[in-house]
Amino acid sequence: MGLFDWRLRGTEVLAQGGVIGPDERLPWGQTALMGVQHVIAMFGATVLAPILMGFDPNVAILMSGVGTLIFFLITGGKVPSYLGSSFAFIGVVIAASGYAGKGPNANMAVALGGIIACGAIYTLIGVLVQAVGTRWIERFMPPVVTGAVVAVIGLNLASIPVKNMAASNFDSWMQALTFVCVGLVAVLTRGMLQRLLILVGLVVATLAYAVLTNGLGLGKPVDLSGVINAAWFGLPSLQSPVFDGPAMLLIAPVAIILVAENLGHIKAVTAMTGKNLDAYMGRAFIGDGVATMVSGAAGGTGVTTYAENIGVMAATKIYSTAVFACAALLAVVLGFSPKFGAIIQAIPLPVMGGVSIVVFGLIAVAGAKIWVDNQVNFADNKNLIVAAVTLILGTGDFTLKFGSFGLGGIGTATFGAILLHALLARRAD
Repeated sequence: MGLFDWRLRGTEVLAQGGVIGPDERLPWGQTALMGVQHVIAMFGATVLAPILMGFDPNVAILMSGVGTLIFFLITGGKVPSYLGSSFAFIGVVIAASGYAGKGPNANMAVALGGIIACGAIYTLIGVLVQAVGTRWIERFMPPVVTGAVVAVIGLNLASIPVKNMAASNFDSWMQALTFVCVGLVAVLTRGMLQRLLILVGLVVATLAYAVLTNGLGLGKPVDLSGVINAAWFGLPSLQSPVFDGPAMLLIAPVAIILVAENLGHIKAVTAMTGKNLDAYMGRAFIGDGVATMVSGAAGGTGVTTYAENIGVMAATKIYSTAVFACAALLAVVLGFSPKFGAIIQAIPLPVMGGVSIVVFGLIAVAGAKIWVDNQVNFADNKNLIVAAVTLILGTGDFTLKFGSFGLGGIGTATFGAILLHALLARRAD
């Protein structure tokens, strides 16, 4: 089967609640709509990460699309994944560049060099996996570890919508209204409408928010001035990297976290689809590594396979890689169009927060599903301790300092899970 030889599945499959596999596709109109939903799912985090690092969000959106297309081509269109801005880079980029947290990052160039170095190491790991197989990685990252890492990604992100996306009691109620809307769409609708639960729930909640704020004067009104004033077309601000030794040494080890994330995501998709994707693991690492290097070379953040989009796949049961090709092309358009970016940014923050609660929760559940599908035995104290400690490290954002370098949250959880399992497994043997 060639790169673009998807098998067409009709709307009757949707009506019956069937699964659309990676090598299948819906009619192109429905495929494009699903692509829009995936863009919305990744948009908040893909924009937030560069803002926290002082990078240009428009470049990040553009490079997420370019990176996803690179990933799609290198994996031969066999692995359903979207590549967005990785939060694993935030701490090390801030440390390497000395970013103060306001406005553009004046030392972005040295961070970009480190991101490229990270991508290069990640690519080499992929080449090694492609040559000798995944057995050595799976030995260090068995299902108890990958399930914990995937779950931690969702749990670690939970505080973002709960603590940072609701400035008032009204906003909190709007978040609740949003995830209730998504839930009602998920349960009460059928067919394509049900598959678009994130998008439809978001639109309904935004309209309700506009009625309550712009109409009845409650809360902060929906502001469309940015949409009106934004240009339809504009070139993003690209940045060249600078290769600085200390910055590269600080940022490059993030490759280990990206490997764990990607491995966990592929295992999650395998569990959800029943289709073993281990044969494409090395190519997936290479695709992600090359995409990270290309992004860093243009002024973008490091990228990773996005758990947010895996959450959408879990909810919709549509795993077609054609959807991600459409989403990537749309992201490229958004990267060159401030107008479209402004439309997405005009979505009220509490509504986006409510959607994030759903998506991040689905990520956490996807991690638990890895445990269930692989029949992880929690009567074994080794597995019990690895999972328990990993979840708390990641959820509590446990941080370890090594001089000026700090490893926290997802980083400590990832390395902690790998090292703790290796230690306990050796003792058990």
